[in-house]
Amino acid sequence: MGEPLITLEHVTRTFDVKRQTIKAVDDISLTIPEGEVLCLVGESGCGKTTTGKMIAGLLATSAGRILYRGQDIATMNRADRRRYRLGVQMVHQDPYASLNPVQMIYNIIAAPLQHHGFTRGEAATRERVRELLTTVDLTPPDDYLEKYPHQLSGGQRQRVSVARALTVRPSFIIADEAVSMVDVSIRISLLKMFGRLKDEMGVGVLFITHDLALAKYFAWEGRIGVMYLGRLAEIGPAQQVVAHPQHPYTQVLLSAIPEADPDRTRSKQRIELRSMDVPSLLRLPSGCAFHPRCPAFAGEICEKVVPPLKKAGWGSDVACHLVK
Repeated sequence: MGEPLITLEHVTRTFDVKRQTIKAVDDISLTIPEGEVLCLVGESGCGKTTTGKMIAGLLATSAGRILYRGQDIATMNRADRRRYRLGVQMVHQDPYASLNPVQMIYNIIAAPLQHHGFTRGEAATRERVRELLTTVDLTPPDDYLEKYPHQLSGGQRQRVSVARALTVRPSFIIADEAVSMVDVSIRISLLKMFGRLKDEMGVGVLFITHDLALAKYFAWEGRIGVMYLGRLAEIGPAQQVVAHPQHPYTQVLLSAIPEADPDRTRSKQRIELRSMDVPSLLRLPSGCAFHPRCPAFAGEICEKVVPPLKKAGWGSDVACHLVK
């Protein structure tokens, strides 16, 4: 584990909806060291994208602090904030909307290089753009320089988005559902590319996904955090979370993953939920938010007391009254 790169201290984010205030993210605390891969997993609406946007500085926190290299991003001076904005980059979910459709690929990647002074002169900029396209496996790079985004496939567009994020030499990339809108056949190649960037460039990655199978594959040497209705249910080393899930919600998610072996899939015991309905953020249950659906529901304590995230076995932190 390296030095803390990103630290969240009791971070909460609220929104006003229909004259009510909802908590999209509720009291999350975690630390991400340099060079680490952390996957945030959960159902749609659990707050994982909101968490990523707050870390990237695209949304302000309603309460709590976010620190970048020990400094509160909300109170940074101009020079420190510039370093932070260059150091933390985001790859958005939709590769069809995140690139300017009227700009050629060369211009899309060259713009941040020239604006922030990473290259000087047309020749140096063109050479650096070629290097970045090669880094993200768009080869030969000259085949892509003069193309427009609509001339590329979804996977190629997403690689261009990653190349653009790398132009400013970031220390941390937030990949928000970065492979969910591309064909299944090329998802693994994109994940391998992210893994290679981590290994070769030391870039830390926050990988946001609703697919626990993808998180299991990508974060095998890192950590997995499982979110439910704005709170962390469980976070720990990926191998331990997968092999020894402790929160009932994590156990349910893992039981639903199909196995590569059809015989194992057919014989696998799926855990049944008490209810299939996900509670609305406008009417959150009291106590543990998962208790109306929890197969391990234990009565009054689950209904009335919010479980704190606490140290448990196998190196994980778990928010469950039943976990010792």
